[in-house]
Amino acid sequence: MKNIFYCLTLIFLLFSCNKTRTTSKKQNDTPTNEFAIIIHGGAGTILKKNMTPEKEAAYKAKLEEAVRTGYEILKNGGSSGDAVVKTIQVMEESPLFNAGKGAVFTHEETNELDASFMDGKTLNAGAVAGVKDIKSPIEAARTVITNSDHVMLSGAGASQFAKEQGLEIVDPSYFYTENRFKSLQRIKDKQKTELDHDDKKAAFYDADIKNSKYGTVGCVALDKDGNITAGTSTGGMTNKRWGRIGDSPIIGSGTYANNKTCGVSSTGWGEYFIRTQVAYDISAQMEYQQKTLKEATKDVIQNKLTKLGGTGGVVALDKNGNMSFEFNTAGMYRASMNDKGDLVVKIYAD
Repeated sequence: MKNIFYCLTLIFLLFSCNKTRTTSKKQNDTPTNEFAIIIHGGAGTILKKNMTPEKEAAYKAKLEEAVRTGYEILKNGGSSGDAVVKTIQVMEESPLFNAGKGAVFTHEETNELDASFMDGKTLNAGAVAGVKDIKSPIEAARTVITNSDHVMLSGAGASQFAKEQGLEIVDPSYFYTENRFKSLQRIKDKQKTELDHDDKKAAFYDADIKNSKYGTVGCVALDKDGNITAGTSTGGMTNKRWGRIGDSPIIGSGTYANNKTCGVSSTGWGEYFIRTQVAYDISAQMEYQQKTLKEATKDVIQNKLTKLGGTGGVVALDKNGNMSFEFNTAGMYRASMNDKGDLVVKIYAD
Protein backbone atom coordinates (compact mmCIF):
# COMPACT_ATOMS: atom_id res chain seq x y z
CA MET A 1 0.00 0.00 0.00
CA LYS A 2 2.84 2.36 0.87
CA ASN A 3 4.39 1.92 -2.55
CA ILE A 4 1.08 2.66 -4.26
CA PHE A 5 0.65 5.77 -2.09
CA TYR A 6 4.14 7.03 -2.94
CA CYS A 7 3.57 6.41 -6.66
CA LEU A 8 0.27 8.29 -6.62
CA THR A 9 1.88 11.18 -4.72
CA LEU A 10 4.73 11.35 -7.22
CA ILE A 11 2.34 11.35 -10.17
CA PHE A 12 0.31 14.13 -8.54
CA LEU A 13 3.42 16.27 -7.95
CA LEU A 14 4.66 15.77 -11.50
CA PHE A 15 1.24 16.68 -12.88
CA SER A 16 1.08 19.81 -10.71
CA CYS A 17 4.55 20.97 -11.77
CA ASN A 18 3.79 20.37 -15.42
CA LYS A 19 0.47 22.22 -15.11
CA THR A 20 2.25 25.20 -13.51
CA ARG A 21 4.85 25.30 -16.27
CA THR A 22 2.14 25.04 -18.92
CA THR A 23 0.14 27.87 -17.32
CA SER A 24 3.22 30.10 -17.11
CA LYS A 25 4.13 29.33 -20.70
CA LYS A 26 0.63 30.24 -21.87
CA GLN A 27 0.81 33.49 -19.92
CA ASN A 28 4.19 34.28 -21.44
CA ASP A 29 2.86 33.66 -24.95
CA THR A 30 -0.33 35.70 -24.65
CA PRO A 31 -0.14 39.12 -26.38
CA THR A 32 -1.22 41.98 -24.12
CA ASN A 33 -0.06 45.16 -25.83
CA GLU A 34 1.18 45.78 -29.37
CA PHE A 35 3.53 48.38 -27.94
CA ALA A 36 4.23 49.74 -24.47
CA ILE A 37 6.67 51.78 -22.41
CA ILE A 38 7.62 51.75 -18.73
CA ILE A 39 10.00 54.05 -16.82
CA HIS A 40 11.47 54.72 -13.38
CA GLY A 41 13.10 57.73 -11.79
CA GLY A 42 14.71 56.03 -8.81
CA ALA A 43 13.68 54.12 -5.69
CA GLY A 44 14.27 54.49 -1.97
CA THR A 45 12.78 55.96 1.17
CA ILE A 46 10.23 58.06 -0.64
CA LEU A 47 7.47 58.90 1.84
CA LYS A 48 4.43 61.07 1.31
CA LYS A 49 4.94 62.74 4.69
CA ASN A 50 8.31 64.05 3.48
CA MET A 51 6.95 65.33 0.15
CA THR A 52 5.38 68.74 -0.35
CA PRO A 53 2.37 68.90 -2.69
CA GLU A 54 4.38 71.10 -5.05
CA LYS A 55 7.32 68.69 -5.20
CA GLU A 56 5.06 65.69 -5.68
CA ALA A 57 3.30 67.47 -8.53
CA ALA A 58 6.65 68.34 -10.13
CA TYR A 59 7.82 64.73 -10.06
CA LYS A 60 4.55 63.42 -11.47
CA ALA A 61 4.54 66.03 -14.23
CA LYS A 62 8.08 65.19 -15.31
CA LEU A 63 7.43 61.45 -15.21
CA GLU A 64 4.35 61.95 -17.36
CA GLU A 65 6.26 64.16 -19.79
CA ALA A 66 8.98 61.54 -20.10
CA VAL A 67 6.71 58.54 -20.64
CA ARG A 68 4.51 60.42 -23.11
CA THR A 69 7.61 61.34 -25.11
CA GLY A 70 8.40 57.68 -25.70
CA TYR A 71 4.76 56.73 -26.14
CA GLU A 72 4.29 59.17 -29.04
CA ILE A 73 7.34 57.71 -30.79
CA LEU A 74 6.01 54.16 -30.40
CA LYS A 75 2.46 55.12 -31.34
CA ASN A 76 3.70 56.62 -34.61
CA GLY A 77 5.65 53.48 -35.52
CA GLY A 78 9.03 54.62 -34.21
CA SER A 79 11.64 52.26 -32.79
CA SER A 80 11.90 51.23 -29.17
CA GLY A 81 15.52 52.41 -29.26
CA ASP A 82 14.52 55.96 -30.16
CA ALA A 83 11.77 55.89 -27.56
CA VAL A 84 14.16 54.83 -24.80
CA VAL A 85 16.77 57.47 -25.61
CA LYS A 86 14.32 60.36 -25.97
CA THR A 87 12.42 59.35 -22.84
CA ILE A 88 15.53 59.11 -20.70
CA GLN A 89 16.83 62.41 -22.04
CA VAL A 90 13.77 64.16 -20.62
CA MET A 91 14.79 62.91 -17.17
CA GLU A 92 18.51 63.51 -17.75
CA GLU A 93 17.73 67.17 -18.42
CA SER A 94 15.71 67.55 -15.21
CA PRO A 95 17.37 68.39 -11.86
CA LEU A 96 14.73 66.24 -10.14
CA PHE A 97 16.53 62.97 -10.88
CA ASN A 98 19.99 61.62 -10.18
CA ALA A 99 20.99 61.47 -13.83
CA GLY A 100 22.42 64.05 -16.20
CA LYS A 101 21.62 67.54 -14.93
CA GLY A 102 20.58 66.29 -11.48
CA ALA A 103 23.58 64.02 -10.87
CA VAL A 104 24.84 63.67 -7.31
CA PHE A 105 28.36 64.61 -6.23
CA THR A 106 31.34 62.39 -5.55
CA HIS A 107 33.55 62.75 -2.46
CA GLU A 108 35.83 64.97 -4.56
CA GLU A 109 32.84 67.24 -5.34
CA THR A 110 32.64 66.29 -9.01
CA ASN A 111 29.87 64.61 -11.02
CA GLU A 112 30.59 61.23 -12.62
CA LEU A 113 27.84 59.75 -14.77
CA ASP A 114 27.09 56.23 -16.05
CA ALA A 115 24.62 54.86 -18.58
CA SER A 116 23.82 51.72 -20.57
CA PHE A 117 21.64 50.74 -23.50
CA MET A 118 20.68 47.32 -24.89
CA ASP A 119 18.88 46.18 -28.02
CA GLY A 120 16.75 43.07 -27.46
CA LYS A 121 16.72 42.06 -31.11
CA THR A 122 20.48 41.86 -31.66
CA LEU A 123 21.63 41.67 -28.01
CA ASN A 124 24.01 44.51 -28.83
CA ALA A 125 24.79 46.71 -25.86
CA GLY A 126 26.67 49.91 -25.14
CA ALA A 127 27.68 51.72 -21.97
CA VAL A 128 29.70 54.63 -20.62
CA ALA A 129 31.02 55.00 -17.08
CA GLY A 130 32.55 57.78 -15.04
CA VAL A 131 31.99 60.52 -17.63
CA LYS A 132 32.07 64.17 -16.59
CA ASP A 133 31.24 66.27 -19.62
CA ILE A 134 28.83 64.33 -21.85
CA LYS A 135 25.43 66.04 -21.67
CA SER A 136 23.44 62.89 -22.48
CA PRO A 137 25.12 59.71 -21.21
CA ILE A 138 22.29 57.55 -22.59
CA GLU A 139 22.91 58.88 -26.08
CA ALA A 140 26.60 58.15 -25.67
CA ALA A 141 25.81 54.59 -24.55
CA ARG A 142 23.73 53.99 -27.66
CA THR A 143 26.45 55.49 -29.87
CA VAL A 144 28.95 53.01 -28.43
CA ILE A 145 26.86 50.30 -30.12
CA THR A 146 26.50 52.00 -33.48
CA ASN A 147 29.95 53.54 -33.87
CA SER A 148 32.40 51.30 -32.03
CA ASP A 149 33.38 47.67 -31.63
CA HIS A 150 33.11 47.84 -27.85
CA VAL A 151 30.48 47.56 -25.15
CA MET A 152 31.74 49.85 -22.38
CA LEU A 153 33.88 52.98 -22.49
CA SER A 154 34.95 54.91 -19.41
CA GLY A 155 36.28 58.24 -18.20
CA ALA A 156 38.40 60.36 -20.50
CA GLY A 157 38.29 57.75 -23.26
CA ALA A 158 34.50 57.80 -23.33
CA SER A 159 34.58 61.59 -23.45
CA GLN A 160 37.01 61.58 -26.36
CA PHE A 161 34.82 59.10 -28.20
CA ALA A 162 31.75 61.28 -27.64
CA LYS A 163 33.57 64.34 -29.00
CA GLU A 164 34.65 62.45 -32.11
CA GLN A 165 31.06 61.34 -32.68
CA GLY A 166 29.78 64.88 -32.46
CA LEU A 167 27.78 64.38 -29.26
CA GLU A 168 27.06 67.42 -27.13
CA ILE A 169 29.85 68.17 -24.64
CA VAL A 170 29.25 70.54 -21.74
CA ASP A 171 31.35 72.19 -19.08
CA PRO A 172 31.22 70.04 -15.91
CA SER A 173 29.55 72.95 -14.14
CA TYR A 174 26.41 72.14 -16.16
CA PHE A 175 25.72 69.28 -13.76
CA TYR A 176 25.94 71.44 -10.63
CA THR A 177 22.74 71.74 -8.60
CA GLU A 178 22.66 73.38 -5.18
CA ASN A 179 20.56 70.75 -3.43
CA ARG A 180 22.83 67.89 -4.57
CA PHE A 181 25.91 69.79 -3.42
CA LYS A 182 24.34 70.51 -0.02
CA SER A 183 23.43 66.84 0.30
CA LEU A 184 27.09 65.91 -0.11
CA GLN A 185 28.14 68.47 2.50
CA ARG A 186 25.64 67.08 5.01
CA ILE A 187 27.04 63.60 4.54
CA LYS A 188 30.62 64.84 4.89
CA ASP A 189 29.76 66.75 8.05
CA LYS A 190 28.12 63.69 9.53
CA GLN A 191 31.07 61.51 8.67
CA LYS A 192 33.48 63.98 10.22
CA THR A 193 31.47 63.87 13.44
CA GLU A 194 31.54 60.08 13.43
CA LEU A 195 35.26 60.04 12.69
CA ASP A 196 35.81 62.19 15.76
CA HIS A 197 34.30 59.26 17.65
CA ASP A 198 36.74 56.81 16.01
CA ASP A 199 34.23 55.35 13.57
CA LYS A 200 36.60 54.91 10.62
CA LYS A 201 33.97 53.28 8.45
CA ALA A 202 32.24 56.63 8.22
CA ALA A 203 35.08 57.86 6.02
CA PHE A 204 33.93 55.57 3.25
CA TYR A 205 30.18 55.13 3.28
CA ASP A 206 27.21 57.04 4.53
CA ALA A 207 25.83 55.28 7.59
CA ASP A 208 22.31 56.04 6.40
CA ILE A 209 22.75 54.67 2.89
CA LYS A 210 19.89 52.23 3.34
CA ASN A 211 17.56 55.14 3.94
CA SER A 212 18.65 57.17 0.95
CA LYS A 213 17.00 57.59 -2.46
CA TYR A 214 18.49 56.13 -5.61
CA GLY A 215 17.58 58.59 -8.36
CA THR A 216 18.78 56.51 -11.29
CA VAL A 217 16.46 56.79 -14.30
CA GLY A 218 15.54 54.05 -16.72
CA CYS A 219 13.19 53.01 -19.49
CA VAL A 220 12.07 49.86 -21.29
CA ALA A 221 10.05 50.00 -24.51
CA LEU A 222 8.39 47.53 -26.89
CA ASP A 223 7.69 48.78 -30.41
CA LYS A 224 5.21 47.66 -33.05
CA ASP A 225 7.87 45.47 -34.70
CA GLY A 226 8.19 43.45 -31.50
CA ASN A 227 11.59 44.81 -30.53
CA ILE A 228 12.46 45.49 -26.88
CA THR A 229 15.03 48.07 -25.82
CA ALA A 230 16.18 48.98 -22.31
CA GLY A 231 18.28 51.85 -21.02
CA THR A 232 19.50 53.23 -17.70
CA SER A 233 21.27 56.48 -16.74
CA THR A 234 22.61 57.67 -13.38
CA GLY A 235 24.84 60.03 -11.45
CA GLY A 236 25.81 57.19 -9.13
CA MET A 237 26.00 57.36 -5.34
CA THR A 238 26.46 60.52 -3.29
CA ASN A 239 29.96 60.73 -1.77
CA LYS A 240 31.30 57.84 -3.88
CA ARG A 241 35.09 57.53 -4.01
CA TRP A 242 37.91 55.99 -6.02
CA GLY A 243 36.03 56.04 -9.31
CA ARG A 244 33.28 53.80 -7.93
CA ILE A 245 30.95 52.43 -10.61
CA GLY A 246 27.61 50.87 -9.78
CA ASP A 247 25.26 48.59 -11.67
CA SER A 248 23.77 51.11 -14.10
CA PRO A 249 26.37 50.76 -16.89
CA ILE A 250 26.79 47.02 -16.39
CA ILE A 251 24.85 44.88 -18.83
CA GLY A 252 22.93 42.22 -16.94
CA SER A 253 22.90 44.20 -13.70
CA GLY A 254 21.46 47.62 -14.44
CA THR A 255 20.12 46.95 -17.93
CA TYR A 256 19.12 43.94 -20.00
CA ALA A 257 16.94 43.32 -23.06
CA ASN A 258 16.13 40.19 -25.04
CA ASN A 259 13.27 39.86 -27.53
CA LYS A 260 12.80 36.24 -26.42
CA THR A 261 11.84 37.34 -22.94
CA CYS A 262 11.86 40.90 -21.64
CA GLY A 263 13.67 44.17 -21.01
CA VAL A 264 14.71 45.41 -17.56
CA SER A 265 16.07 48.62 -16.05
CA SER A 266 17.24 48.64 -12.43
CA THR A 267 17.56 51.22 -9.68
CA GLY A 268 18.96 50.72 -6.21
CA TRP A 269 22.07 49.93 -4.23
CA GLY A 270 24.28 49.01 -7.17
CA GLU A 271 26.74 46.72 -5.42
CA TYR A 272 23.93 44.26 -4.67
CA PHE A 273 22.47 44.47 -8.16
CA ILE A 274 25.89 43.60 -9.58
CA ARG A 275 26.32 40.61 -7.27
CA THR A 276 22.93 39.20 -8.17
CA GLN A 277 22.90 40.19 -11.86
CA VAL A 278 19.34 41.36 -11.30
CA ALA A 279 18.35 42.36 -14.83
CA TYR A 280 19.67 39.22 -16.53
CA ASP A 281 18.34 36.92 -13.83
CA ILE A 282 14.79 38.08 -14.54
CA SER A 283 15.20 37.26 -18.22
CA ALA A 284 16.88 33.93 -17.45
CA GLN A 285 14.06 32.81 -15.16
CA MET A 286 11.57 33.56 -17.91
CA GLU A 287 13.59 31.74 -20.57
CA TYR A 288 14.73 28.68 -18.63
CA GLN A 289 12.04 28.27 -15.98
CA GLN A 290 9.11 29.53 -18.08
CA LYS A 291 8.16 32.05 -15.40
CA THR A 292 5.92 34.99 -16.16
CA LEU A 293 7.39 38.49 -15.96
CA LYS A 294 5.65 39.14 -12.66
CA GLU A 295 6.85 35.86 -11.16
CA ALA A 296 10.44 36.51 -12.20
CA THR A 297 10.62 40.13 -11.05
CA LYS A 298 9.03 39.29 -7.72
CA ASP A 299 11.43 36.42 -7.05
CA VAL A 300 14.53 38.43 -7.93
CA ILE A 301 13.63 41.60 -6.01
CA GLN A 302 11.58 40.35 -3.08
CA ASN A 303 13.47 37.09 -2.54
CA LYS A 304 17.03 37.06 -3.86
CA LEU A 305 17.91 40.75 -3.59
CA THR A 306 16.17 41.26 -0.27
CA LYS A 307 17.75 38.21 1.38
CA LEU A 308 21.18 39.48 0.37
CA GLY A 309 20.46 42.85 1.94
CA GLY A 310 20.00 44.85 -1.24
CA THR A 311 17.41 47.58 -1.72
CA GLY A 312 15.87 49.03 -4.85
CA GLY A 313 13.69 47.91 -7.71
CA VAL A 314 13.16 47.38 -11.42
CA VAL A 315 10.81 48.24 -14.22
CA ALA A 316 10.35 45.46 -16.73
CA LEU A 317 8.41 44.79 -19.92
CA ASP A 318 8.05 41.45 -21.66
CA LYS A 319 7.77 40.53 -25.34
CA ASN A 320 3.97 40.64 -25.18
CA GLY A 321 3.74 44.05 -23.56
CA ASN A 322 3.13 42.87 -20.01
CA MET A 323 4.66 45.30 -17.50
CA SER A 324 6.01 45.02 -13.97
CA PHE A 325 7.02 47.55 -11.32
CA GLU A 326 8.82 45.65 -8.54
CA PHE A 327 10.66 47.22 -5.60
CA ASN A 328 11.39 46.54 -1.92
CA THR A 329 11.66 50.17 -0.83
CA ALA A 330 9.09 52.66 0.45
CA GLY A 331 8.64 54.12 -3.01
CA MET A 332 9.81 54.31 -6.60
CA TYR A 333 9.18 57.11 -9.10
CA ARG A 334 7.52 55.28 -11.97
CA ALA A 335 5.20 55.54 -14.94
CA SER A 336 3.92 53.49 -17.87
CA MET A 337 1.71 53.65 -20.95
CA ASN A 338 0.26 50.88 -23.11
CA ASP A 339 -1.01 50.76 -26.68
CA LYS A 340 -4.44 51.92 -25.51
CA GLY A 341 -2.97 55.12 -24.12
CA ASP A 342 -3.60 54.14 -20.49
CA LEU A 343 -1.29 56.21 -18.29
CA VAL A 344 0.05 55.16 -14.88
CA VAL A 345 2.13 57.55 -12.76
CA LYS A 346 3.03 56.61 -9.18
CA ILE A 347 5.54 57.45 -6.49
CA TYR A 348 4.76 55.59 -3.27
CA ALA A 349 4.29 51.90 -2.53
CA ASP A 350 0.69 50.82 -3.16
